[in-house]
Amino acid sequence: MREILGKAKTVRELLKGVKYSIDYYQREYKWHDKQIRELVDDLSGKFLEEYQPDHPRYKVADYPHYFIGSIIISKKDGINYVVDGQQRLTSLTLLLILLRNLQKDRTDQVNVDEMIVSEKYGQKSFNIDVDERADCMEAIYEGQPFDLTDRTESLQNLYQRYQDLETCFPEELCDATLPYFIDWLLENVHLVEITAYSDDDAYTIFETMNDRGLSLSPTEMLKGYLLANIDDNSKRISANNRWRDRIRELNEAGKDVESDCFKAWMRSQYATKIRERKKGAKPEDFDRIGTEFHRWLRDASESIGLKQSADFYRFIDRNFDFYSRQYLRLVEASHKPISGLEHILYNAQYGFTLQYMLLLAPLRPDDREEIVRKKLRIVSHFLDILLTWRLWNFRSIAYSTMQYSMFLVMRDIRGLDPDSLAHNLNEILRKEEETFESNTRLRVHQQNRYSLHRILARLTDYVEIQSGQPSRYMEYVSEGKGRYEVEHIWANHPERHMDEFNHQADFAEYRNRIGGLLLLPKSFNDSYNDLTYEAKLPHYNTQNLLARSLHPQCYEHNPGFLRFMEASGLPFKEHIQFKKVDIEERGNLYLQLAKCIWNPEDLLKEVGL
Repeated sequence: MREILGKAKTVRELLKGVKYSIDYYQREYKWHDKQIRELVDDLSGKFLEEYQPDHPRYKVADYPHYFIGSIIISKKDGINYVVDGQQRLTSLTLLLILLRNLQKDRTDQVNVDEMIVSEKYGQKSFNIDVDERADCMEAIYEGQPFDLTDRTESLQNLYQRYQDLETCFPEELCDATLPYFIDWLLENVHLVEITAYSDDDAYTIFETMNDRGLSLSPTEMLKGYLLANIDDNSKRISANNRWRDRIRELNEAGKDVESDCFKAWMRSQYATKIRERKKGAKPEDFDRIGTEFHRWLRDASESIGLKQSADFYRFIDRNFDFYSRQYLRLVEASHKPISGLEHILYNAQYGFTLQYMLLLAPLRPDDREEIVRKKLRIVSHFLDILLTWRLWNFRSIAYSTMQYSMFLVMRDIRGLDPDSLAHNLNEILRKEEETFESNTRLRVHQQNRYSLHRILARLTDYVEIQSGQPSRYMEYVSEGKGRYEVEHIWANHPERHMDEFNHQADFAEYRNRIGGLLLLPKSFNDSYNDLTYEAKLPHYNTQNLLARSLHPQCYEHNPGFLRFMEASGLPFKEHIQFKKVDIEERGNLYLQLAKCIWNPEDLLKEVGL
């Protein structure tokens, strides 16, 4: 093997003015929202452990360095080809673009452009240089929409992961903390760059580093520990068979489902403390389970009741069997509507991964099936209300922002019966200060477009279901050719509204309010988006029921809708024109609809109160 170089580099050293190419057979970008969220949570969590708001920025240089992995480069003809690590490099580039956009209009900007793009002979190109990504990356870089119709899965992933970044980036890093975080990311976060000077050498390194043939996974090490403590040979064989069957089903459900199940289960039933967000704080149960659950369980075995051989057998045969089955149910409910468990899907659509441990927390292995389902409905409904309230008030629901409060809820609802569970969670919601009424000016902006899309889908779907039509929620949130988009009722033509607005900024603020928005097919937006309201109105009458409710004909020969209007008392009305007052009235309608959909008293109704 020829010369091989390995060097730890900061993000700045790795990306500033350096071009990376990717061979055609490795160009697929495959990360999903889970990996993006884990990257953001990992980086933000490590930064916030050290961050002190009362010190100057140069003190960030004293923060500990943090290592996030390695990349393998094959250097050929002066070009850097990424053999391993392109997923991470691409995701870091997307994060840098987000940080660039978050800094706009700030006076304390940190220059990140040189880590994203470079220019030669007047031609700009991205430092992760892949031809087929260029137009998509350009749209992301400039903050412009990008048409995903008929695009490859790789490009769809690329664009959607940027939307995920906008959604999950912690609110607590967006204020005065932002330049500190960017400094830390560029100067204190390291990757090891391993450089070989032939493809053969590069792939030999890759295969060696990724050879897991002899290494045991955390779950395999945990199994070995548990089985070794079962004295009865027949029971040990039985427990091993049970373990094998359950692990196979978890692995069939998807990558990382196995380890995520153990983390959610053990946190939900055993975590009693969580690490404080301050410098020098030590990891507690919650944190250790997230990073080394197999070691944590071995250390905590006596405190959680694993003392005799029978305890270890029961832990596998009863507990693991029960909670792994429930976890698989939650995974399934996160991907498709299941009657009675729809709120799990809605929460998953927001990207809220903390819900699994909360849903498992009140469950007990001896719960009857109807009790399990009732508990799942109560907790998922609670989360649906809480998350929507936060989003309605421009609050973050990112993992790092919600982790501590959700830990407290999880700990407090552990093992509760349905009645106690419903009362407990209803009381938490009653104490919340930010509800729908606390923000009557909800508007769409770059960072909440994804979540507002989901809220509009729920409003639209509710109106149709209550009017006797089938649910179309999955149609409204699906990606691809026939996807729906957030439509502004007013076209972006402030000159048409000079009778009501002296300044373009005032027009834009009103135009972006939720009362001026609909959810419509992309093809509709492409065809009619630029027209006046009066010209669009007849076309709205051909769309979903919430859009149709703008048109007078919606209130004729429409018995299901008219019955719903009368029974609910909601302020639906036709709008022949659409002025400031119409946006305000329509906004109030949406707010009243939201209060019907996300009503804390519904938790008590789950238990017949």
